[in-house]
Amino acid sequence: MYLSLLHYLVLSGIVFFISIIGIIISRKNLISLLMCVELLLLSVNTAFVAISHALGDISGQIFVLFILSVAAAETAIGLAIFVLIYRKRSTIDLSNLDFLKG
Repeated sequence: MYLSLLHYLVLSGIVFFISIIGIIISRKNLISLLMCVELLLLSVNTAFVAISHALGDISGQIFVLFILSVAAAETAIGLAIFVLIYRKRSTIDLSNLDFLKG
């Protein structure tokens, strides 16, 4: 069975929609929020790779490498903030965190 560009774009759209719903639903859980943001970036990467492959151009795949490196850095910083918040407040409930206000 041959998978066309449309199949990959529909898959990417479904994963994008699921991640947006996850971000809306899990606003109070920091780990779930970070996982939904990562899922969002991976759905965009899927679309980039599919379009790049369909056009026969490698620039989309190179762009995906940059997105993955930024996503890894964002996850590392997010988890570091998570650990610091947990050490200070002994909770990760985002509704109780008011000390981050400027």
